Amino acid sequence: MSQEPSPNQTPIKAKVHENDQMDLDDLLPAIGEFGRYQKLLLWFICLPACIPCGFGAFNQLFMADVPPHWCKVPQLMGPDHNLTAEQRKYLAIPAIDANGTAASCARYAVNWTDLLLDQDVEDLAPNASWPTEPCLDGWEYNRTEVISSIVISFDLVCDHDIYPTYGLVALNIGGPVGVYLFGVVNDRLGRKLSFFLCLATLLLGSVLTATAVNFWQWAAYRVIVGLTIPAVYQIPFIISLELVGPNYRSFVTVLTCSFYTLGLTLLAGVAYFIRDWVQLAYATSLPFFLYFLYWWVLPESPRWLLAKGRLEEASKILETLARVNKKEMPEAFKLKLKQRMMLVRTRSEERRLQTGPGLSSLCRTPNMRLKTLLITLNWFAAETVYVGLSYYGPAVGHNQYISFLLSCFVEIPSYIVCWIIMDRWGRRWPLAMSMVLSGFSCIGTVLLPESDAESILIMFLFSKFTISASFLIIYPFAGELYPTSIRGLGIGASAYIAGLGLIIIPFINYLGQENLKMPLIIMGVVSVLGGLTALRLPETLHHRLPQTIEEGEEFGKDWTWAECMTCVPKKPDSHAGSYEDLRERDVVEMLPTLPHQESDPLRGSLRGSVRGSVRDPLRDPLSRRARLVRQASTMETPLDSTGGIKMTHWF
Repeated sequence: MSQEPSPNQTPIKAKVHENDQMDLDDLLPAIGEFGRYQKLLLWFICLPACIPCGFGAFNQLFMADVPPHWCKVPQLMGPDHNLTAEQRKYLAIPAIDANGTAASCARYAVNWTDLLLDQDVEDLAPNASWPTEPCLDGWEYNRTEVISSIVISFDLVCDHDIYPTYGLVALNIGGPVGVYLFGVVNDRLGRKLSFFLCLATLLLGSVLTATAVNFWQWAAYRVIVGLTIPAVYQIPFIISLELVGPNYRSFVTVLTCSFYTLGLTLLAGVAYFIRDWVQLAYATSLPFFLYFLYWWVLPESPRWLLAKGRLEEASKILETLARVNKKEMPEAFKLKLKQRMMLVRTRSEERRLQTGPGLSSLCRTPNMRLKTLLITLNWFAAETVYVGLSYYGPAVGHNQYISFLLSCFVEIPSYIVCWIIMDRWGRRWPLAMSMVLSGFSCIGTVLLPESDAESILIMFLFSKFTISASFLIIYPFAGELYPTSIRGLGIGASAYIAGLGLIIIPFINYLGQENLKMPLIIMGVVSVLGGLTALRLPETLHHRLPQTIEEGEEFGKDWTWAECMTCVPKKPDSHAGSYEDLRERDVVEMLPTLPHQESDPLRGSLRGSVRGSVRDPLRDPLSRRARLVRQASTMETPLDSTGGIKMTHWF
């Protein structure tokens, strides 16, 4: 006798018939969501692959070090006079303050040949009434600390002192273009090939950087490097996300961010020991040619292979995954693979799957328009201040290498603290408070006396700690606010608009050459404004994610100041739809028993294995720990029409 479906099963049944695709999220619990295979892949391939991105993005800060400099006076540099650099500076360079600080871009306009004919050089003394002129014969550099840099090689000082800023802009202009280009390759040709093409582009640009003979050539090569930032980091990251179960995606995200930060601390050590900018360019690129050995061990994403119909290749990878994890591939999945090998998706179906709401859906209705504006504004503020403080780090404290090292290292505890509190206190208040605290500490740094370098460094590190937390919160918060039907589109649009801050921030930091406090004031104001506007966004913790545009418009429409002032979100009376309800009922709902289950043996088989492995979270401590992992993964990962993770969504 056939069983009638219950009302709450009807929508699921319709969905399965409409888009009957093989979902790895159903299979992974049976063969291992985060088993030995995924751990080996993560620790030995994907995490080391984070290092080239940080090296390529931030080695430029140390290539463009500006040493103390002053005008060159060729008439005083001959062997006949035997003057030291300090003696030449004392005689030929005017002082700009009472402390005797020498001018960097002016010299006395006197005829030194005539003066030296009348008296010995030992008897000469500078005269403040002498006229001055700009540096007409180049510059001398104090190479005690900065042995070599593009500033020295290309004379990027005085009228050309903005050129290193142009170099940072060139690097950041390449980023959005590269994310799009490699995103297309990533989605059409596969994750593996796109990673090695991206790596080859990065190494090519880095090696060419070391061969540049003038600034504009150097800047052009930095655009090539910028094409791969952050794509070279995103692609192996996406492979990791697509191979682990949904319950571990946030854990992998935090771990990957932390390892990327550890790579930046390694860069500080490399830059400290290698002071020549050409050698630094080689040292931060040539070792990564070894990564091409990954070609034989880095797997293609089986999720992408399944979506592209390359089922035999996907089956081999999944069989290896199951074997390494000491699991067995369910016979139901093997059977379904064989059935799918005989089917071909038609072009009309592909077009049907790819059609959906457009960009205008983000701003068509009042509430969605407001949320889109606030999300984008917060993303812009968080990204701009985070990158700005990263660029600003070497200028704080007595030692630029230690300052940069500490500014990177404080990100790791920030990620851990953020990961813990955002699933207890929600997203809105941690985001707002982290940005406001970062802004106030930036402004507070300005109020400290310049002689108190230690206090300034501590305040700066606190700013970096808090803004790093906001940068980690903004992505899942945005993903939970945008409805599923336009989640990828919304995140991509907000991220690209926010990326404009990467082009603006080098010019803000350029102001620090004349006034070291000005960039901190600007970044502080931007961060505070961003944090305050975040309070207007609705809280998402304990709420179901909006699925349709209509649900997205309704979500948060009843926002009130009273609700906003609640720092710790209250759990709803009913756990239905709550993120906290992670008992067996939720797992069963993901793998429903339907009347046509016999025609889809995968779900029936996996249902039994998952049900047998479910523990009562109220009694079993292991389940409670797993529950914490799951809590941090409630956000749906944006997928494209093929079911794969699009790289642009993670930019």
